[in-house]
Amino acid sequence: MTVSAMLTLLVQGFGKSLEIFALTLLGSLPLGLLVMFGRRSRVAPLRWLVKLFISVMRGTPLMLQLMVVYYGPFLLFNFTPPGNWRFGAVIVGFVINYAAYFAEIYRAGYESIPVGQFEAAQVLGYTGGQTFGRILLPQMIRRVLPPVTNEVITLVKDTSLASVIGTVEMFTRAKQIVASPNTPGMLALAAAGLFYYVFNYIVAFAMERAERSLAYYQ
Repeated sequence: MTVSAMLTLLVQGFGKSLEIFALTLLGSLPLGLLVMFGRRSRVAPLRWLVKLFISVMRGTPLMLQLMVVYYGPFLLFNFTPPGNWRFGAVIVGFVINYAAYFAEIYRAGYESIPVGQFEAAQVLGYTGGQTFGRILLPQMIRRVLPPVTNEVITLVKDTSLASVIGTVEMFTRAKQIVASPNTPGMLALAAAGLFYYVFNYIVAFAMERAERSLAYYQ
């Protein structure tokens, strides 16, 4: 295998990794906000149910969760989901896992806002939705950006776990190249590591710029 062919395979795998990354963020960031509201709900059964969900998602390996999501419908209900469920299971598993982490990050940011902000909004006659959208949310975003950045960087690397249920992303491509005869195995691993590093650097740079753009909330 030539270096050019190797890089072509890795780029194809990186495209799948990027797809997992983007869809996970698209689903988990807003879902985490909903989970946070459930975590803070005044309805005790809902609050405890959400706390249990967060505990399970954070307390068990993502690899295990992916396997449960993928094999669960058939093993539990003898039902085979239609379409490309292998990739769908990856997205579902990643989204619910990261939503749990984002929910706790959001909660910490929300609860760190001084109570005087809530009281001032009440004095001004703001509704609950207006208080959150106009006053609390901008401050919360600024406070949670650093820990969210850490989770996003972790997500880039965690995309490699999709291989546990047979999804071929970049790390799987690299392993296939290493296992094949007459291939530049170590070079493939080094190239895959470089792909991960460069993409993580871009993500960290973009998040840092976003953090600086919101510095006026300090």
